[in-house]
Amino acid sequence: MDRLGALLGQRQMTLPLVRGRLTPNAALAPLVWFKAGGAAEWLFEPADTDDLCDFLRAFDPAVPVMGLGLGSNLIVRDGGVPGVVVRLGKPFAKVVVDGLTLSCGGGASGILVSSTARDAGIAGVEFLRSIPGTVGGFVRMNGGAYGREVADVLVNAQVVTRDGTLTTLSAADLHYRYRHSDLPDGAIVVAATFRGEAGEPTAIQAEMDRIAAAREASQPLRSKTGGSTFKNPEGHKAWALVDAAGCRGLTRGDAQVSEKHCNFLLNTGSATSADIEALGEDVRAKVLAASGVTLEWEIQRVGRR
Repeated sequence: MDRLGALLGQRQMTLPLVRGRLTPNAALAPLVWFKAGGAAEWLFEPADTDDLCDFLRAFDPAVPVMGLGLGSNLIVRDGGVPGVVVRLGKPFAKVVVDGLTLSCGGGASGILVSSTARDAGIAGVEFLRSIPGTVGGFVRMNGGAYGREVADVLVNAQVVTRDGTLTTLSAADLHYRYRHSDLPDGAIVVAATFRGEAGEPTAIQAEMDRIAAAREASQPLRSKTGGSTFKNPEGHKAWALVDAAGCRGLTRGDAQVSEKHCNFLLNTGSATSADIEALGEDVRAKVLAASGVTLEWEIQRVGRR
């Protein structure tokens, strides 16, 4: 057991009785899209926001905390994740409509948010239909697609910080940039409010259908993948740079650059997370040599190698 594991063990008996589920040595591979990687020292699935606040408030501040949504844009390294991984389940997967605003739990999926908006005649959040993740991840990463991003529609987010404090942050507080925010490390987004505009449900559905068809045609949706791998550099499309560098179909073990969309990495069999990450680094090196452009990872990589 490492230092963090020892800290957890020392504090376990003094922790309040959680109402959710706290699991030691929890396998994360089944919970992420790549279906690869190690375990979390602890996986906490809180019953509600108060349960999460109480837990973090009582926990040793030296122990790291990480939020996990659908695991779609994530490489969990093979050595596992130290500390506590927090996964928001059904209690956090609700969406409530009030006029043109949507109050969403941090565990609500993009499909649920966009479908609820459609039924209520709220346009402007159709793009969330195309992002395979949850509200918590969208807010943290300024998720976006098809010309829109969370910064365009976010009113505010409710966040539990590492010390167990519940606070509300506006979009301005998060200082959004392309696929990045200033949300503090260890903070968990438990809810967010989005504002759209009035629209006709039939027109909203048509836009959602267009987005779904475009994704189906261009992306390997039925594969073990992590979604968009690299950020688009200024003035470039990442996939075009990868393709021009001759990386379409490139492999390392059972990890492969998708031939359908070469800004996606695939686990074609039993690839390890080390295989997948190393393939990404191979791609970055080849793109740099071919174009002089350094690709930045969009996929989050966490844990021990």
